[in-house]
Amino acid sequence: MKAVFLDRDGVINVDKGYVHRVEDFEFYPNVFEALKKLQDAGFKLFIVTNQSGIAVGYYTEEDFIKLTEYMLKEFEKEGINIEKVYYCPHHENGIVPKYSFKCDCRKPESGMIRQAIEDFGVDPKRSFLIGDKENDILAAHKENVKAILVKTGQGVKYIDNTTADYIAEDILDAVENFILMF
Repeated sequence: MKAVFLDRDGVINVDKGYVHRVEDFEFYPNVFEALKKLQDAGFKLFIVTNQSGIAVGYYTEEDFIKLTEYMLKEFEKEGINIEKVYYCPHHENGIVPKYSFKCDCRKPESGMIRQAIEDFGVDPKRSFLIGDKENDILAAHKENVKAILVKTGQGVKYIDNTTADYIAEDILDAVENFILMF
């Protein structure tokens, strides 16, 4: 199975800092078109997102789940299927004891990607990650997944020093000019 792993904030939606309410969630232009093209090309879609706002007490896990349900329903309306959303609520400097520790899922660690590979039989060599931070890129490379840095979100801060395989303007550029070439 080939797959695309998607970071959320900065790739799918505008990163407004700890986005956790439906009214603050704003899809980037071209997201639906890009994901539809990936799906039509046979890629399974996964979201892998750090959500340290849970550990640091900015919002609850329930807030995150509610927003995720909204996002998935919007994708469903467009005929897009997200296989699974993997998220890391942890941060070693958090204030919520349940989530305050160093883990192996918080990017740049690759636990979320590795879990998806194991859970769904994903072939890393036929898969990609799209992210807007170097931590996304590092996590992908730990699992031998090609990584694309997009300039949306925080991506422009990393373009001069990234280890990404490709750099794209946004998610649609990543899909049309890099992923669909393979």
